[in-house]
Amino acid sequence: MRFLIAVLVSLFSLSALAQTVPPPALAAKAWALVDHATGQTLAEKDADARIEPASLTKLMTAYITFSKLKEGSLKPDQVVPVSTKAWRMEGSRMFIEPNKPVSVDELIRGVIVQSGNDACVALAETIAGSEEAFAALMNREAQRLGMTNTHFTNSTGLPDPQLYTSARDLAVLASAIVRDFPEYYGLYSLKEFTYNGIKQPNRNRLLYMDPSVDGMKTGHTSSAGYCLVSTARRGERRLVSVVLGAASDSVRAQESLKLLNFGYQFYETVKLYSADEALSKFRVWKGKLNELPVGFTKDFALTVPKEAANKIQVSLESRQPLVAPLQRGQEVGTLTVAVDGKPLGQYPVVALQDVEVAGFFGRLWDAIVMFFKSL
Repeated sequence: MRFLIAVLVSLFSLSALAQTVPPPALAAKAWALVDHATGQTLAEKDADARIEPASLTKLMTAYITFSKLKEGSLKPDQVVPVSTKAWRMEGSRMFIEPNKPVSVDELIRGVIVQSGNDACVALAETIAGSEEAFAALMNREAQRLGMTNTHFTNSTGLPDPQLYTSARDLAVLASAIVRDFPEYYGLYSLKEFTYNGIKQPNRNRLLYMDPSVDGMKTGHTSSAGYCLVSTARRGERRLVSVVLGAASDSVRAQESLKLLNFGYQFYETVKLYSADEALSKFRVWKGKLNELPVGFTKDFALTVPKEAANKIQVSLESRQPLVAPLQRGQEVGTLTVAVDGKPLGQYPVVALQDVEVAGFFGRLWDAIVMFFKSL
């Protein structure tokens, strides 16, 4: 037996109806602009197309390294042996040497600031034994994070026919680094790093152009073009921009800044509900409580066009019958949000408290009532 209860709620009114502003057209092959807090995509072009990631691959190399540091299986001051393979890596390097001690902490800076392919391989071999085994870890994490258009074959981003990702997947990965490793994310704002007597600047031009930008990573090969994943925080809002396949270093920076400015100028993030705020109460059957408060266990916010609508409405649907026992955090309904009559999305609503099973007579009475309701 299953029946549904729908409740319409007028949430709030904005001051005026504004014109919808189209996103900018960028001089790049693909791009995506995502709000970090809500995960909403604010602008995109070919965001799911598979592309060559070049050194943007190193975001996942760093993600796995950070996770190993966090779990304690890797230490910042741990000295790493440098293999011949790592030493001889082509492309950008931090210039590590087989007989010169180098720490995990130094290698991380070599990956993030100097984009060192040699540093990536040294970390991959330390963590997984070989770069091939490390690539398997990368793919496992990509799958866990929901990066559905991504496959890794190495830790560096050097071209390979089976190495690919997408603008949307890179935005997911960038947000995951900010969210999961705030203690290490600050490394992405470093503007230079010196190792082995060689000082190298961070290639991310936006760190020098806009003080709100505090990361993340550049990438370039002749086939991939110039790519940039960037993040910026202005006030309480953080946006993630991914621009792929630009014609030059300066173009990828200019187009990324254009995309970030668009998101901040024409969108705002609104908290709709606070954590543990009861949106409504749903009928419960065979429980010690007849009604269950429902809502979200974390603050619930959405990003909407600034003054793009004069009313936001939500439709709250209960998954009936809700039969005890029920646990706090258990999904019990769906919240559908629309702006100016246009659906924004559907979001799971959960129980805000436990409901234990009622006694024998309470269960019996509810069973009888439920039987007649089903006729």
